[in-house]
Amino acid sequence: MPSVKHRASNILNEYGAAQSELIGKAVVLTDGKAGTVENVWLDELHGPRISIKDHDGRWPVSTIKFTEN
Repeated sequence: MPSVKHRASNILNEYGAAQSELIGKAVVLTDGKAGTVENVWLDELHGPRISIKDHDGRWPVSTIKFTEN
């Protein structure tokens, strides 16, 4: 069984990978907002969230409908 430190390390590694993949990418959210991802956060209540340049707020990563290739 993996140790708590090992599991926490895996979570942080995946978070870093998500940041690398998303920051700077053009995205369209399911509610129609579009723009470039400025930042990615880990919210302790809601999980990974993103902010989009020129839009106030933070949205769940799950609301991304399309990303730039």
